[in-house]
Amino acid sequence: MRKMIQKIVMIGAGNLATQLSLALHEHGIEILQVYSRTAESAKELAGKLDCPFTTSVRKIEKNADLYVFAVSDRALQEILDKWSVPIGNSVHTAGSIPADIFENYAENYGVFYPLQTFSKERKVDFSDIPVCLESDNFKLRTDLIELAGQISKSVHLINSEQRKQLHLAAVFTCNFTNHMYSIGQKLLAEKNVDYELLKPLILETAQKALQLDPVSAQTGPAVRFDEEIMNSHEKALKDSPVFQKLYRFVSESIYKMHKGK
Repeated sequence: MRKMIQKIVMIGAGNLATQLSLALHEHGIEILQVYSRTAESAKELAGKLDCPFTTSVRKIEKNADLYVFAVSDRALQEILDKWSVPIGNSVHTAGSIPADIFENYAENYGVFYPLQTFSKERKVDFSDIPVCLESDNFKLRTDLIELAGQISKSVHLINSEQRKQLHLAAVFTCNFTNHMYSIGQKLLAEKNVDYELLKPLILETAQKALQLDPVSAQTGPAVRFDEEIMNSHEKALKDSPVFQKLYRFVSESIYKMHKGK
């Protein structure tokens, strides 16, 4: 069966752009070109894909089946403003930007949003990553479904409002959680305690969140509002007022959620 989208230009060479383009490349999709404002990152990714790269918007290939804009929210608008001719089929990979940002720039457009945290150095298995799609154009939407289905078993059509809420939930679930790991690591380092000791706890917490309802799985002094322990913890954070405030605020949030369930 002929692949509806066979040639892609990757706009961006960061974490998501790297992992997405490598996954597409492994499934037989040709990455015609990589664009990045930074020559070093563009060259690095293009080398892995065996394709040319450019740092000039004007030199981006014009005959691609799809242009994937995997860049920061701010960079997306800046790049579009430099585009001198209408773009062909275009998608962005952002969680909070509406699809119609392309309205005055592209013929057909949409969103190709893989819901995962990405790093250049860590290869991921795309087969289980939810890919959330959006497009008002029937043919492009069909093509995106076919394309996403080649790399993932979890393909979903969601609108911009739903995707924005999903991105917000992902920030709490991923970014904020990882920040808590960073705080834990820092607190341990202050007393010369090995961060490795927390890793089994991190794994079990994640497994419980997958197997149980997260609210029901919640444990710790904040659930029962054990003021003696909480006051002791806050006192231990007296030299870190930001962490102390965060501890108090999150503890109150946990207690209120459980009190009202």
